[in-house]
Amino acid sequence: MPFAQLKDRALVSVSGPDAEHFLQNILTTDLDVLAAGEAKPGALLSPQGKILFDFLVSRAGDNAFHLECRAETADDFVRRLMLYKMRAKVEIAKADQALVTVAWGDDSPASQSDSTDVTDTRFLDAAVTRSYGGTAEGGDTAAWQALRIANGIAESGSDYQLADAFPHDVLLDETGGVGFKKGCYVGQEVVSRMQHRGTARRRVLIARSESPLPAPGTELTVAGRPVGTLGSTAGTTGLAIARIDRVKAALDAGQPVMAGDVTVSLAIPAWAKFTFPLETVGPQEAVGAEEA
Repeated sequence: MPFAQLKDRALVSVSGPDAEHFLQNILTTDLDVLAAGEAKPGALLSPQGKILFDFLVSRAGDNAFHLECRAETADDFVRRLMLYKMRAKVEIAKADQALVTVAWGDDSPASQSDSTDVTDTRFLDAAVTRSYGGTAEGGDTAAWQALRIANGIAESGSDYQLADAFPHDVLLDETGGVGFKKGCYVGQEVVSRMQHRGTARRRVLIARSESPLPAPGTELTVAGRPVGTLGSTAGTTGLAIARIDRVKAALDAGQPVMAGDVTVSLAIPAWAKFTFPLETVGPQEAVGAEEA
């Protein structure tokens, strides 16, 4: 089974009698529906509903959780969690030298006695397992990136910047990263309002072209007007976060979407439930409208 060691990932552990209650009250993920052996996406938001930290959360035994995040944000993530600790009976720490390995395919991975295997539930059309610990090294990180892109799975750093995106923008509402039936959490009011009003306009789309895509961060334009930004790429396929109303207007008008000087097609991930809007913006509104 193909695999890749992810050296840019780290583990934050949260444990103690109050661990689940503590996390349930601040994170977007609904831990009440988090089963053992699952890794669900989630975020810690600002009060304005923007993503400050994104992660995968899994159970690590009784009253204990692993929060897998980008290695370069782990220390800040720990400090932010500590701000919310107050008198809660929890221990929060970054795991030292925690090896994160991801494997995919139809065959079950060979478990190791010193690793913890969990299913990455973001992938609805592929079997993906993450292992914490163990001794596997190397693997094919390019193939992993291509798989992530093909499945429309966006991650901070590669596809968007922290403090610059709402959960809906990166499809956390569709991958189980937001609990709409749970109680309050930081930023919950903004996220719930976007959900119930259906105002999410920026979405992750899959970009394809007939020639290699330009660098991540390249602006996507229609007739010189911005519609989104290119994220991770793998040859002629990539991820983009774009205004779906502006993309639909371009499709209806037969106007090409450009990434630099490369023409791209933009499609909704096959598993996603959202659709392009029936009503689209006019040219003047498209230029001046705020991203929401």
